[in-house]
Amino acid sequence: MEVSMRSWLANEGGKHLVLMLWLGVNTWLFIRTFLLYSTGLQYHYLYNMLGLGLCISRASAAVLNLNCSLVLLPMCRSLLTFIRGTHTVSSRKTRRLLDKSKTFHVACGIAICIFSVVHVSAHLVNVVNFSASYSDDFPALNLAHYRGEDPKLIILTTIPGVTGVLLVLILFLMFTSSSSCIRVFSYEIFWYTHNLFIVFYVILMVHMVGGALKYQTNVESHPPGCLRANQSSGKQEGLESAEDDERRCREEAYFQPHNPQTWLWVSGPLCLYCAERLYRYIRSCHPVTILAVVRHPCDVIELRMLKKNFSARPGQYIVLNCPGVSSFENHPFTLTTCPTVNKETFGIHLRVVGDWTKRFAQLLLPESRLDLEILPMMPQRKYPKLYVDGPFGSPSEEVFNYDVSLCVAGGIGVTPFACVLHALLDGWTGFRLRRLYFVWVCRELQSFYWFAELLCAVHHKLWQENRPDYFNLKLYVSQTDSLQQSLREEKYRPLATRLQLGRPRWKALLEEIGNSNKHKRVGVFCCGPKGISRTLHRLCNSARTSNTTFEFNKESFS
Repeated sequence: MEVSMRSWLANEGGKHLVLMLWLGVNTWLFIRTFLLYSTGLQYHYLYNMLGLGLCISRASAAVLNLNCSLVLLPMCRSLLTFIRGTHTVSSRKTRRLLDKSKTFHVACGIAICIFSVVHVSAHLVNVVNFSASYSDDFPALNLAHYRGEDPKLIILTTIPGVTGVLLVLILFLMFTSSSSCIRVFSYEIFWYTHNLFIVFYVILMVHMVGGALKYQTNVESHPPGCLRANQSSGKQEGLESAEDDERRCREEAYFQPHNPQTWLWVSGPLCLYCAERLYRYIRSCHPVTILAVVRHPCDVIELRMLKKNFSARPGQYIVLNCPGVSSFENHPFTLTTCPTVNKETFGIHLRVVGDWTKRFAQLLLPESRLDLEILPMMPQRKYPKLYVDGPFGSPSEEVFNYDVSLCVAGGIGVTPFACVLHALLDGWTGFRLRRLYFVWVCRELQSFYWFAELLCAVHHKLWQENRPDYFNLKLYVSQTDSLQQSLREEKYRPLATRLQLGRPRWKALLEEIGNSNKHKRVGVFCCGPKGISRTLHRLCNSARTSNTTFEFNKESFS
């Protein structure tokens, strides 16, 4: 498939520019630190003792300091949401870069793991050299107590060694639990191990306190290679005295450990992150009232809530905490309804698929079975205590900032776009959107009942306003046996006429949209399985005859 340079630059250009800048800074920092320790006069004697292990360990440490500071910034969700919602970021390209914050966080995390391996390996070589190259001339440089000391003993009896072992263990737990298989199998493991970052940063702050590596402080009065009091050049006696006097050291070499510098790198981002978490904690402590719980088909539950002074924009998401399930676990859910001028309530739809959602559903609906196909509302009962943090920004907020937008949902991935449809139904004004293509793919026909009434209401509203082309709806069901229970009710007739069997032909669909919107930029928003996302992403970067640019936006919670 031929790639369009224009489409590729629109979708990948900004991301790859930031990536190249980040790689360039890391490379420059590594080389600069490597050369400093290999050629710096103040490290001459230490370099002679340790060799390249010194340069590699310090260069990798500099890269680690940089990435340990950067890795926190993408997780400042409230700050990113504030930047997105202000006029400070007026460019859509810049706002789309904010959507890659999780990707940047992952990239920094991978860099930390890679350079930690390099750093640890180099220091293992250094420990061996400290033992084998014990210096009798400069005892202050030695980390070992005597020549031939067991390297394992050196590691376990020094502050840098003990803290280094702890840091490696914590990092190993965090890295392995971040894999997609573990996050899917048990999100709790990922959540608890990832919160070890607090212990990680505390230990990181004291890692350099031991002062294992030392530099020379009196290079001018003791130039590296000068003759000490008990040394001579070895030349003839007539020439020896004059040259030796010139090369004679004026004083002995003095060494001192480096002042810890890690805190200079991480203190700013760490304080910013802690302040942001404190703000979020205070904000989430405001009470939340659950007004109603509605059970939908296919194990989906709708929550309708009320919170004082809560405001949100279509496409944003919130983070829920239910102490009755777990006091420490927080889970993101997209808003399906936002507060408006006439209605202060907001809502979410959640699918019961994991341990947390199963326990949460049991607290919300303890007396009924989730597999029943009725749709009761359960008001006026005692609901569990619930805390809401947010709202936070997401790519779906940009739906209204295109002239033409294509929203593609897979199953429960329809939730970000439900709020967009509610905004159209409630008569939101002032946005740029002139045409909305909506594609929803489900395995079971019953899933369409989650938002069937909403889709029909939007359809009828636009027809009454004589804007039938504004909203283009396509529904796909992949399981043929579910067609036995079709959308037969008269009120769902607009949906039944737009229901198709099988999966969409994505290439033909984009070609059709491109031919109808030539020379325009179309925002493509996807929330669903990876297979659909990858296909759309690839097609959005491909060349087409209509000269339409498709800008791909993928929903992702950080």
